[in-house]
Amino acid sequence: MLVPLSPTTATYPTSWDSKPTSKARGAQRRVYGKRRVDAPRAVFEQGSPIKTLEKATEESVRDAVDCIQAKLAEVTLNESPADSGNEEEPAQSLHEENEVEHTPTPTLEALEPETARTPSPVNDTPKSEKRYERMVEVRITPRKLETEPTSDRKHECVTDSKARKTGQKKPAQHLSSGRVPDEKVNAYVRAVLDEAVSPIAAQGVQKFGSWAARAGNALEVVKLAEGSYGEVYKLRLREEVCMKEMSKSKLARLRAYGDGVFKVVPLRAQSGPGSKKFTSIEEIVSEVKMLKYLDPIPGFARFREIHVVQGRFPDSFQAAWDHYKKTKDDCMNPNPSSKRAYPDTQLWAIVEMDDAGCELEKFSWSSIFQIYDIFWGVAMALARAEEYALFEHRDLHLGNVCIKTTRSDGSMAPPSDIELMRQSWTSGFGLSTLETTIIDYSLSRAELRASEDSDQFVDIASSDLDKKQIFDAIGRDEDEILLRDTYRHMRAEVYTGNPVDTEKTPDIPGIWAEYAPRTNLIWLLFILKNLLKNRKSEPSKPAATRPPLAPCSPNKNIETKQAKKSGEKAKKPLLGQIQVTEADKRVADLKKSLEDRLKSVLDLLDLEHGHKDMCCAADLVAYAIDSQWLSEDDFF
Repeated sequence: MLVPLSPTTATYPTSWDSKPTSKARGAQRRVYGKRRVDAPRAVFEQGSPIKTLEKATEESVRDAVDCIQAKLAEVTLNESPADSGNEEEPAQSLHEENEVEHTPTPTLEALEPETARTPSPVNDTPKSEKRYERMVEVRITPRKLETEPTSDRKHECVTDSKARKTGQKKPAQHLSSGRVPDEKVNAYVRAVLDEAVSPIAAQGVQKFGSWAARAGNALEVVKLAEGSYGEVYKLRLREEVCMKEMSKSKLARLRAYGDGVFKVVPLRAQSGPGSKKFTSIEEIVSEVKMLKYLDPIPGFARFREIHVVQGRFPDSFQAAWDHYKKTKDDCMNPNPSSKRAYPDTQLWAIVEMDDAGCELEKFSWSSIFQIYDIFWGVAMALARAEEYALFEHRDLHLGNVCIKTTRSDGSMAPPSDIELMRQSWTSGFGLSTLETTIIDYSLSRAELRASEDSDQFVDIASSDLDKKQIFDAIGRDEDEILLRDTYRHMRAEVYTGNPVDTEKTPDIPGIWAEYAPRTNLIWLLFILKNLLKNRKSEPSKPAATRPPLAPCSPNKNIETKQAKKSGEKAKKPLLGQIQVTEADKRVADLKKSLEDRLKSVLDLLDLEHGHKDMCCAADLVAYAIDSQWLSEDDFF
């Protein structure tokens, strides 16, 4: 860790360590910073007000169990003669009258009528008794068999031995009517399904159309963005429809779900034409694991759920895609309706997350207060993740940083001088009301601990970037050249420890699983250069306007009683020009101070002449706290 330049009373985490490690380091690492309360999870799952079968599954299962118990209580057991203890004698089969062959099963000893109504406790069964001897075999009269076909009986007891195990509750079935029954497909994506939180999502692959239809007409699908990984959609509440069809309580709950987005990622096929493109199962599992593991850290995306669906885009999603194509100029992905691009059996992973706001590359920043908050917000998030999970993002371009305002009206405009003077500050951080969120961990690296056992090796989630073909591209303009150079500087840091030495070297298998936290500083330098270079000019201050003139009073020349007593005419109070001037000077000094600090950071992070002891984002944050560029309350 970087040694502070001057004595300070602040205490920093002593466990900030940039040395590579692959072993867990004792007790659970601490999460620094304060996270807001959890947002509602799983829009299309249990507890959602738009779910048409809300609680219906549990109630139907409960009713079915009660009905079966009542039927059993009314059934008369076919007791065998006194010599029924002979296990060689086969019992009468359920389908005996229909001449269906049935494997003989041992019968029970004769039961009293009272015991036939109440199942015997498990503890009463001798230890040496066979498992099949605990079952009760029910004989249905021939009249019922003749009048009711076997396939149409709903609450009849099943003779299958597995279904009649005593003390074992049958799990609730048919959780999702749109489930894909293909067991090979479900087995192929089982690793992804195992990361799901809700039972419906974890049960199996769902039909894309059935999954999307659960929203009904309450939500409108809107496409927000796209990338090489896939596309991001949002569900917007149809207020005019919901207010007519829903109660106020359900409508309030549904509004709470609106702050979420869906990342739709095409998955690589197990075999065939689509087996060499799109995202692999291993990659999506790694990303979801990181999403879940980094969820507690302030400044990182909030995970809700992972779904796996199959089929073509539903009409609602296809309409959102078509509208985005017509209105945006960055639609590069193939049309989902194209059968040449995606087959009818295409698998999609849908990652459900909280809405982190606007992508930084689509936001026009102009104020130094915005730049200051964006940069240090990202830096502190990386510092927390380094301590918590030895994390490297490795793809932190402006599209993977989202910003959101904390203002109630949603305004993201720069703060005015009057708003600044109404706030109290110590470091200058947080004055713009902008919050940052780091997203997209498809190329990231992190160590995920399954338990607190210090002797257990952790699971390293990472991706082989040498297979991504991102290091040889050449940019078309200054911004893209800077981005492509940043990828090469990052690779040089991982391979040689010198980010300036960007000469291509042979690939080393497994090297991207190693921990090289200085890559986070390389990306922070990239972000800061973009923030300072591409900021828009600040809006000019509006001219000071005088208050409107009051209507002339016919008594304006009459002196007040107070003036008569003092012998002076009444005078209007001054507008406080001196105080306004002092406020403007204080704000101007603060702006210059923040600008100078960020320029100093550019020098600290310079790849050739920067501070040699600056090894990770945590070092930079510690330096900033010691220099009073940030306060302890900003980080802890």
